[in-house]
Amino acid sequence: MNKIIAHVRSTDKKEQLLEQHLTEVSLITGKLASKINMRNVGELMGLMHDFGKYSQQFQNYIQSATGILNPDLDDDWIDATKFKGKIDHSSAGAQWIWNKLKKFGGEGKLYGQILALCIASHHSGLIDCLTPDGNDSFLNRMLKEDSLTNLKECIKKADLNILDKANKLVDKSILITMNTQIKKICEDQIVQRLFPAIQPFYLGFWVRFLFSCLIDGDRINSADFENPHYRSVRNDEKPCWDTPISRLEIYLRSLKPKNTVDIIRREISDYCLTKALFSQGIYSLSVPTGGGKTYASLRFALHHAKKHKLDRIIYVAPYTSIIDQNAQAIRSVIEHNDDHRQWILEHHSNLEPEKLTWRNKLISENWDAPIILITMVQLLETFFGGGTRGVRRLHQLANSVIIFDEIQTLPVKYTHLFCNAVNFLTTHTKTSVVLCTATQPLLDKLKIPGNGQLHIPVENEIVKNKTSLFAKLKRVNLYNKIKLGGWKINEITQLILDEYKKNNSCLVIANTKAWTRKIFEYCYNHVPKDSIFHLSTNQCPAHRKKILQQVKSRLKLKLPVLCISTQLIEAGVDVDFSCVIRFLAGLDSIAQAAGRCNRNGILSEGKVYIINPDEENIDLLPDIKLGKEITERILSEYNDNDFLSPIQMERYFEYYFYKRASEMSYRLPKNHIREDTLLNLLSYNEFNPGNQNHIYMLRQSFMSAGKIFEAIDAPTESVIVPFEGGKEIITELCAVAKEFNADRYYKLLMHTQKYSVNIFPHVYKKLFEKKAIQEIQQDGIHYLNERFYDENYGLSTELIGKSDVMIC
Repeated sequence: MNKIIAHVRSTDKKEQLLEQHLTEVSLITGKLASKINMRNVGELMGLMHDFGKYSQQFQNYIQSATGILNPDLDDDWIDATKFKGKIDHSSAGAQWIWNKLKKFGGEGKLYGQILALCIASHHSGLIDCLTPDGNDSFLNRMLKEDSLTNLKECIKKADLNILDKANKLVDKSILITMNTQIKKICEDQIVQRLFPAIQPFYLGFWVRFLFSCLIDGDRINSADFENPHYRSVRNDEKPCWDTPISRLEIYLRSLKPKNTVDIIRREISDYCLTKALFSQGIYSLSVPTGGGKTYASLRFALHHAKKHKLDRIIYVAPYTSIIDQNAQAIRSVIEHNDDHRQWILEHHSNLEPEKLTWRNKLISENWDAPIILITMVQLLETFFGGGTRGVRRLHQLANSVIIFDEIQTLPVKYTHLFCNAVNFLTTHTKTSVVLCTATQPLLDKLKIPGNGQLHIPVENEIVKNKTSLFAKLKRVNLYNKIKLGGWKINEITQLILDEYKKNNSCLVIANTKAWTRKIFEYCYNHVPKDSIFHLSTNQCPAHRKKILQQVKSRLKLKLPVLCISTQLIEAGVDVDFSCVIRFLAGLDSIAQAAGRCNRNGILSEGKVYIINPDEENIDLLPDIKLGKEITERILSEYNDNDFLSPIQMERYFEYYFYKRASEMSYRLPKNHIREDTLLNLLSYNEFNPGNQNHIYMLRQSFMSAGKIFEAIDAPTESVIVPFEGGKEIITELCAVAKEFNADRYYKLLMHTQKYSVNIFPHVYKKLFEKKAIQEIQQDGIHYLNERFYDENYGLSTELIGKSDVMIC
């Protein structure tokens, strides 16, 4: 067989020769790895990643699968369906590099392990170096029998051009390149002096970064061969930041201050402009809610990106509602219809169908746009998740500005992992980070700094004299109405109705969905029906978005509004009520709730009442439970009228983080083989039984950590609900599933996120027992009978009305 094939295009059966694929992936991966001065390393990985495809076994498979070999005419034809995913073509290249580099001694073995690991893992996701039970997974892969990897055959059949390039790359110069970078990592002065245990984490994260370059290089080349028009969408040039800077500055000049709040917002924006011209690093932007941090942080990011010749700006937010809001604000200023390139990419689960174009899908795969808006979940998946989809994007975080909006919402269990990843990026990949919030957590003052904490120089607080700034922007007074024994429901509703009638608008925030529903039911018959609203995560995103639009519209028109919500309304939602009543919670949550009151400083005083209900089941909500306890402590210990000041917030987080210090390294589930943490699996792996006998430097359990990360963060079940367009999607999914049309079926599934509700196992069980949940053709996709979805409350475990939705 003369031709050696890598891929065959499905549309016209055009063949991509393996030599072409390896050469092109080598160039792309080299370019991506050059971000960390590792071009030759990237080129070598790209050149050898599919080396195993030179085997007769793989060629028989691919040529049979694509119709090149004829079952009636060709002796080499095989039934490809039986061999799909079973022919190992990734081990040969890994073994070739390992055998070449291990000859150079200790350093050669380390560098050989790094590159071989990336190549061997390029379809599965990074494999374990040590499995949890102590098995040396990496060495076993390198010792895999030739009859299974076909290394010797591939060396004989490989194009001479490929082998010649590979042999030139795998010399002492590559050791020098890798040694230079690894010494920078291992000799990081801060790490060496204070946190020596973090070194192996950094080394593992550096491996993950290289792996990201290889995955993206391979996927780009394969996709562009299959769809040649994709090449026209790729962003090969650095963005010219002058264009969006000019548009933003024109917009900011057009804003005429109407009151003191507007003047202070401009002052904050000017601070951001000044600091943008400083050196790269980690910055904090501590601005009171309503301080205009969306445009202020954008101003910093654009000018900082221009100053340091960076590639992109990445906004990270905890909720899709914040991304929707920020994207709309940024797009209205930055993007013009006649732009030759797309400036802004929103990438999250609740995108509107009109934004799901093939171009958006393509650049979402590797975040290939100048300004990107993503969720914290997506970023953490990129940092630590298993497989290849998330990690593919990791290299795009280099040469960038990352803005974390509402950073206080970072889940506690990720604290040390997050800090280590951010420190690595800002120290070793020319990345700057901005932590934005009104309630700045003390990520640089943790109880166990040896597990990783941020390094934020004092001078990197963007605003000057933040205590004075918070005082100037104070627009509300906090009234502590906590009482012994708590407030009964009739007392709570009386307070709510009195404040609603007095102020025309009132926001009530409870800690549980049960309480929001209870309050709504008690108040419903005492106010006009068009003025009362209920919000909770029992409603699908499309439902919540519709309600928020109605609330905002009525507030803007100064019509009466009574909104009863869970804490989902607190962070980043731009609403302005005259009065807020907040159930006792963490001080950070109370501060965020206060940010929805008198937001624009129109009133002389906004009122925020803190109350405690007489009964509240929050045993399954540890964040809220502990937050309540610590807030009560602060309210009782300090005689300060301003409990939302930066000083009190620092005190709150000192107490809060001290109590939860043992949870910050991501403890593994109880069913794990032993008591351990995700941080340990991704660093030295010291409790692994194979550690003592392991002779190589990399000991991480990458794949096991990735699987645990995914499993722990998915305790809920997603159910499609029949709200408006969701009803049509359910009906069509059922119809398409019966006469299965894969393309149409999966396109429909892409639109289900905005019509889905995530429910906990005990709720799922209750609904299942009542036959309220149906499965679509045993496919693991579930939908809710419309008799269990209420227009006020959303998903309900009780029967509501009749059903017209078809049963699959």
